[in-house]
Amino acid sequence: MKALVKTELGHGNLQLQDVEEPTVSSHQVKIRVAYAGICGSDIHTYEGHYKVAAPVTLGHEFSGEIVEIGEGVTNFKVSDRVTSETTFYVCGECEYCQSGDYNLCNHRKGIGSQVNGGFAKYLIAREESLHHLPQEVDDRSAAMTEPLACTYHAIQKTVIREEDLVIVLGPGPIGLFAAQVAKSYGATVLVAGLTNDQIRLDKAKEVGMDYVINLQEESLKDKVNELTDGYGADVLLECSGSIHAANQGLDLLRKKGHYAQIGIFPEAQVSFDMEKVIQKEIQVVGSRSQKPADWEPSIQLMKEGKVNARSLVTHEYAIDQWDKAYQAIKSGEAIKVLLTPLDD
Repeated sequence: MKALVKTELGHGNLQLQDVEEPTVSSHQVKIRVAYAGICGSDIHTYEGHYKVAAPVTLGHEFSGEIVEIGEGVTNFKVSDRVTSETTFYVCGECEYCQSGDYNLCNHRKGIGSQVNGGFAKYLIAREESLHHLPQEVDDRSAAMTEPLACTYHAIQKTVIREEDLVIVLGPGPIGLFAAQVAKSYGATVLVAGLTNDQIRLDKAKEVGMDYVINLQEESLKDKVNELTDGYGADVLLECSGSIHAANQGLDLLRKKGHYAQIGIFPEAQVSFDMEKVIQKEIQVVGSRSQKPADWEPSIQLMKEGKVNARSLVTHEYAIDQWDKAYQAIKSGEAIKVLLTPLDD
């Protein structure tokens, strides 16, 4: 079968190759991929900024249909529509595994980074990581369950109450998911971005966000003060990975506000305004990926129509059109790009 393989570390080195179809072991299933989403981490991997166990087939956001089950699989059958958590292996013994926080296991191996992923016709997933897809959730939407689960995970680390003002900085796919999850809590949601984010800002309006602001045309601080009688926002979800945005977010928060860092900074060490954190008693939390408890609630949000994942898909390409997909993302014209497998 054809697969998009990161052959070695460094910039590029992503090749369409003929590889053997995978085979199932016990408590595993073989999935025929319907759609696989391109994540920011796939872009970072392609550009050489993110290390994976090369050679490896990329792609950790996907949906598909089970075509074969291994010995011992009891809760799934051939023809079931599924998606899967990215976790392929964890030690099962550390305190993080014992508490269900698999995303923090030091020995975790992920699909699409340490083991072969969804930029191919077939992949292998463990039964424990699988989730059934309800009829109401189409395959394109289901392929984005993982990024939605990441935002759901982050928001669980904050406190969002009905009628709180929640600001989302960075209107990319993660920001647009985070905004919709926050909205499902009954919050008033404001999404902010730059002029080159206009397509994404328009999408924020389309999916029902209360306020959408172009930071280069309007004062976000003035708007927040107007909406809160000068107190500041209750929750700040930083999804851009910009240190400027991060410090702006601290300034916009009210005293005792909640700040969640979801976007990944280009550098590990950044200049973060801890004085505001201290003086305003801001609660700051980081959020890494997702864990099992985040998946079913995310699927339910799509099933109930509280999150419109399908609307974020702007481009679809076959896996042999990686260059076009990459350019669509880098140019800013795409919001979410899905890849489809090649038939033999």
